[in-house]
Amino acid sequence: MMGLLKSLFTRADPVLSEASSRDTAAIAALHAASFARGWSEQEVEGLLVDRHIVAHRATLGASMAGFILSRVVEDEAEILSVAVTSAKRGRGLARNMLNLHLRRLAGLGVLAVFLEVDEHNAAAIRLYERAGFRRISRRPNYYPAAGGQAAAALVLRRDLI
Repeated sequence: MMGLLKSLFTRADPVLSEASSRDTAAIAALHAASFARGWSEQEVEGLLVDRHIVAHRATLGASMAGFILSRVVEDEAEILSVAVTSAKRGRGLARNMLNLHLRRLAGLGVLAVFLEVDEHNAAAIRLYERAGFRRISRRPNYYPAAGGQAAAALVLRRDLI
């Protein structure tokens, strides 16, 4: 009886694994919920079938809890997008996905990883800086803003060697 009660009240950790084209709809839905301009299912599927894309997901049962996607060219990679459901934010899931993803990229021979992040996204900047990324550039007026001043993109880099 105690085992049953414990299983009912214990929260399972998300399972991290490689994403595939079967995850297209779930990734597109999470991306749309997370960003002002979400990717369509066709855009997501195009990425997931591209041999230069490395993708990981976090799932809870059949539900998508998060994802991370990168494009690899030679010995460099660019993180294209990271998203976590609002219910799972602030619990270390993005950090766990990023760590797994960076290990996979390193295993593929990637020496440097780049990304762009909205200068106002303090949580994402904190995540990346704690993971060893450093600012190398700033792109003014990069992210459109509804009715206001567009936000700059911070360009970050992390060496994997």
